[in-house]
Amino acid sequence: MHKSWWKIASIALLFYTFIAGLLMKVPELPALGETIRNMYFHVCMWFAMMILFTVSVVNSILYLRSFNIKYDIAARHYAAVGILMGVLGYATGIIWMLFTWADKNNPAFESFSAVAREPKLIGAAIALLIYFAYMVLRDSINDMDKKARISSVYNIFAYAMLFPSIWIIPRILPSLHPGQTGNPALDTKDIDSNMRMIFYPAIIGWTLLGVWITTLKIRLSYLKEKKLMS
Repeated sequence: MHKSWWKIASIALLFYTFIAGLLMKVPELPALGETIRNMYFHVCMWFAMMILFTVSVVNSILYLRSFNIKYDIAARHYAAVGILMGVLGYATGIIWMLFTWADKNNPAFESFSAVAREPKLIGAAIALLIYFAYMVLRDSINDMDKKARISSVYNIFAYAMLFPSIWIIPRILPSLHPGQTGNPALDTKDIDSNMRMIFYPAIIGWTLLGVWITTLKIRLSYLKEKKLMS
């Protein structure tokens, strides 16, 4: 039972996120209104994505130091689930955008084409495409050792590109996205104490869910390898 406590914790925290996120009062902010509840999904999924990508690149570095294939397998699956969280975060962000940025009643709204050129949307798309390329690169190489070495180096490059594409360049350019001078998830003006009671557990819940999915995928990979070797 002690080995699966974090699996139960992920389910419990996400259940809490859904229920408390719908029922608890949120701050009345202009343009956002009730849509601010999406922060428990969109922003928290992106936090989980960053954590999973970080674990992935650490495993790639460990592989380059030891050439133990188990680290490459872990790096691959943590990156894959990180991409999944990133795509879900991107999708929920687009839905949020349609009710805020692309609302003609919003004074900041110029046109849909102007919204489509939003730096954070483009930067996030570039970051995810770089990681999609990581998965394609892996599948294009048949030799296991060569695949692991090249993929590990590329994974380090992909992780380094996250920061300019998501965190640096979009904050330099004009943007409709909140948090240009800080992090909207941590800004006391944008998120109150009631929201923090849900927001931080939600980050942990989505992250643990990602880790749970990853461990299942890693175990499946080990079983496939044993089957091929037998």
